[in-house]
Amino acid sequence: MKHNRSSLAHQARYALTHPGRVVPHLRRLARDAWLRLRTRDHVAYYRAVMRSDTARSPEGAVGSHSHKRWLALGRMQFDYLKEHGLKPEFRMLEIGCGNLRAGHLFIDYLDQGNYYGIDISPDILFAAQDTIVAHGLRDKLPHLTPVRDLRFAFLPDAHFDVVHAHSVFSHSPLPVIEECFAHVGRVLRPQGWFDFTFDRTEGQEHHVLREDFYYRTETLVALAGRYGLNAVFMDDWERLPHKQSKIRITRRA
Repeated sequence: MKHNRSSLAHQARYALTHPGRVVPHLRRLARDAWLRLRTRDHVAYYRAVMRSDTARSPEGAVGSHSHKRWLALGRMQFDYLKEHGLKPEFRMLEIGCGNLRAGHLFIDYLDQGNYYGIDISPDILFAAQDTIVAHGLRDKLPHLTPVRDLRFAFLPDAHFDVVHAHSVFSHSPLPVIEECFAHVGRVLRPQGWFDFTFDRTEGQEHHVLREDFYYRTETLVALAGRYGLNAVFMDDWERLPHKQSKIRITRRA
């Protein structure tokens, strides 16, 4: 994607071709202005966004506007990780687990107690508890924890075989991503990996409001390298029906 979605020209073209989305976008603009005044940083801002979105629809809050789509996106994430090395005995940390769109499949597949889900939004974690009940997953003893940042300070060293973040960095400014890169290597096992998706642009990096961020692949690869991490663009993910791209990170030997 090369065009800048934050430009007035793009927004004008989009409004002409999608007139039904103009009013919802104006509502987002108004909410953005209000929350900018009331929040001190991006985490507080996006926590407020999630509170607003979750109140309307937990599935919509994680980017699924129908239950069918919620199920399909969760299955896509699960199938991809399983095909790329996920095993039941692995311990997994899911950053931005939401209401367990993919998490309910990971919990069911992994051995008891091996799933850890964190999110900045307490509201969406309440919905995650409902998902655990609805899918009969209580006995799997998943760990669900609200967090203030991505430092993982409460988690042990070299504990996780897999760290996963879907549609998290697409809503994160670069300092938040850098904070994650600075600390994720500590919680990864030596042979573990960290998969994340992001909104990719081949043109100018930009954001729309403070909710959607677009990065060049080389920016994130170089940033990971500063913290002793190898980053590989996952080409085969591009063939799947999803608009975001994926990178896999491992610790350098």
